[in-house]
Amino acid sequence: MADAQQPPTIPTPTDEPSRRSRRERSRTVAMAGLLILATVFAVLNLGEVKVDWIFGSGKAPLIVVIVISLMAGVLITYAAERRTGRRK
Repeated sequence: MADAQQPPTIPTPTDEPSRRSRRERSRTVAMAGLLILATVFAVLNLGEVKVDWIFGSGKAPLIVVIVISLMAGVLITYAAERRTGRRK
């Protein structure tokens, strides 16, 4: 019987335990805290407000205005980070 050569084993990402650095963990905790604060702030502001849109105005629940503003801020921040990342 001939000796069969076994191919070398290639480590896969699942072989090593995924450990997050302290910085990543603290960033995740901070983001979760900000998300909780934003959610509580939005839920406590349920009243209707007058909103001046680009093309007209109307009334909208304040929670909707807060959520739209928060999402716009997240998208602008994401786009700015990607833009500066390309320059490096």
